Amino acid sequence: MTQYWPYEQSEDLNHEVAILFESTKKKLYNNLSNNTYQYLYLDILDNHHKCKLFHITLLELEKLLLEAIDYNINYQDLKQINYQLLCNLILKIIKTFFYTFKNKQKNHIDIPSINYDEFALQFDHQLLFGNLITYLLFGSSYIDKNFFCFDNQYTPKAHISILLENFIIQMSNRVIKIVFDKTNSLPNLILFLTHFELCDKNYISIRTLICLKNNIIWQNLINKYINQPKIIYNSRYPVWLISYNGLTKKYIYTSRISDIKKLNTTQSFFLLIIEIQDLFIPKIEKILIILCKIILYIFINIIINSTLFLIKIILNNFNNQNLSKI
Repeated sequence: MTQYWPYEQSEDLNHEVAILFESTKKKLYNNLSNNTYQYLYLDILDNHHKCKLFHITLLELEKLLLEAIDYNINYQDLKQINYQLLCNLILKIIKTFFYTFKNKQKNHIDIPSINYDEFALQFDHQLLFGNLITYLLFGSSYIDKNFFCFDNQYTPKAHISILLENFIIQMSNRVIKIVFDKTNSLPNLILFLTHFELCDKNYISIRTLICLKNNIIWQNLINKYINQPKIIYNSRYPVWLISYNGLTKKYIYTSRISDIKKLNTTQSFFLLIIEIQDLFIPKIEKILIILCKIILYIFINIIINSTLFLIKIILNNFNNQNLSKI
């Protein structure tokens, strides 16, 4: 039986948020290896430090929710500061993550800075963060009922769990990306990772790190100009989940009409190609099927007629031989 998320602010909502956070914390002790063909910056961390970073991300989100409740932030205020809250949140995650290594460090570690414009280019903060924090603070009442594939009065609890897990993974991945990008050189990054024993055994050399970085750059180009326009056109949103077998990637339905307007010229060109495919490919397929049927019919008839003709020739020869003997 499907269980639904509370519609409005209430004690029931606070109770459901507490249950959701506790159940998610338990999931963080699963195998956290990347179980997809997609590359993540998180891949350079071993399972233990992935778990630690995920815990920090969840904890900082929990603190943010408590602060929002203490300040009695309403929905309109939340909409206005949504983006700034997300940027501040990732700064806090970075600082907390670095602070855990304070006792180990021999030299001072500079916390990577973050540029808001740079951040905006990497995330759709409404899909990643805006909807999630709205669900957690106000219930489903302020979510557009046409935004997802169900009425907001009947929002499954599993849907909120999906958004939360996706947020944890993507935010944690962003933290490692910032560390990766802000480190002066790959040798320094190797020293940093090995000194604090963060590194997965598959990424302990400069070569493997360069390979990972190049693969991610290539992957991001393909995603930006080919996959992302197609996903937006199909009204889907990719989400990362924590399963018993590792991190997995799925897709959920969501309205992406506003996102289509944000596509640049190159992305729009690929959308045009997709529309042309949708227009002509079904017709071409029908024509090819008809042609194949015609060719197959002609081929079968030729084979049958040729076979019958050969049989007649053989029979005639056999009859002629018998007559000659007589």
